[in-house]
Amino acid sequence: MNRTLPKGHKKLLNAWAFYDWANSVYNLTISSAVFPIFWGALTILKDTDGHIINDTVRFLGYDFNNDSLISYVTALAFLVVSIISPFLSGIADYIGNKKNFLKFFCYLGALSCIGLYWFSLEHLWFGLLCYFLALIGFWASLVFYNSYLPDIAFPEQQDAISAKGYSLGYIGSVLLLIINLIMILKFDWFGFEDEGTPTRLSFVMVGVWWIGFSQYTYYYLPKGNKKDVLTKAVVFNGFKELKMIWKALQNNIKLRRYLSAFFVYSMAVQTIMLIATYFGIEELDWGDQNATTGLIFSILLIQLVAILGAYFTSKASSAYGNIKTLIAINFIWIGICIYAYTITTPSQFYIAAAIVGLVMGGIQALSRSTYSKLLPKNAVDTASYFSFYDVSEKIGIVIGMFSYGIIAQLTGSVRYSILFLILFFAIGLILLFRVPRKDS
Repeated sequence: MNRTLPKGHKKLLNAWAFYDWANSVYNLTISSAVFPIFWGALTILKDTDGHIINDTVRFLGYDFNNDSLISYVTALAFLVVSIISPFLSGIADYIGNKKNFLKFFCYLGALSCIGLYWFSLEHLWFGLLCYFLALIGFWASLVFYNSYLPDIAFPEQQDAISAKGYSLGYIGSVLLLIINLIMILKFDWFGFEDEGTPTRLSFVMVGVWWIGFSQYTYYYLPKGNKKDVLTKAVVFNGFKELKMIWKALQNNIKLRRYLSAFFVYSMAVQTIMLIATYFGIEELDWGDQNATTGLIFSILLIQLVAILGAYFTSKASSAYGNIKTLIAINFIWIGICIYAYTITTPSQFYIAAAIVGLVMGGIQALSRSTYSKLLPKNAVDTASYFSFYDVSEKIGIVIGMFSYGIIAQLTGSVRYSILFLILFFAIGLILLFRVPRKDS
């Protein structure tokens, strides 16, 4: 059966967007909700009043603050992704098999999520390795997923289909998280003795969901136009293409300035998204409330509000332009950081979560589609262009997570890390103001 569909075809666009439904369960369950709570329960010792007695973890012969250790592993994984993505994107565009690369990293990430079922302090190296590889699989797959956008959608379609992808991702991930939450909180309904086993099973369910639903995307996405066989020269072709694109950026002031702004503000956005639950675990006084329920509820709140955020941001960008909308969103993020520094109660955390959700979905979808629209109209090697986008994002996360880890290690509080991120948003704003507004 010939499944080749023309660019802009509704079925092709929907199949592309559906990969967000498949893979976003990783971002929600592993990055944001269940795993951070699992990590906290595993590594934090509290007294009967809920006060932290010890949050030190011994790993490779050294003692680490538990937040610092997971942030360093996270930063290291993002550093690996930022190094390998130029290799991969160049190879993918050169030999025309982006879909194969997308599949490989999807399966690597999903199987590593399943491996988290066996996470324990006794075999910490194995658990952290699975966490490490799952992160690499998720983000490396996005290099190829994002690079399909200008291939399958016309410029006037890209904002809407990008927002649709994020919305599908939020809906799918929320659905699975609700199922996981019921399993964890009502473990006796399912015949479990405690919440430990259903928590670990949630990691397995992420892997199965990710692999299973991605098959619809693979069914319709084109493989790519084969250009050559894989040789030694091709392996290093990615760096050659990046060098060519770097030179091209020097003559494209709009794209260059936008990419600089994205690098800085995305550094703060992604770091906040990764540390939000860890902040809630250690910095809030939950009193008699169930912290697990409260934290997962706040994450669900973020996801649900983010659906509206992505939709309204798409409408705002159509009315006022992408750059102006991004500027407004960055101002809101600064306000969120200032507010987050002061919060101590669950109710305040829920308020912050609702506002974060509103701007999180918007800034992600709009950042991706803005970059896509700013690419040269006749660009052929879109994966290499998108590797610049992804490398900028990943290196930014490396800087953000290392900064977070170091500040948490030195001060013993995540609050000062949150406050420090205001600097990144402020610099990002200045750079956004320097991006020419015409047709943006």
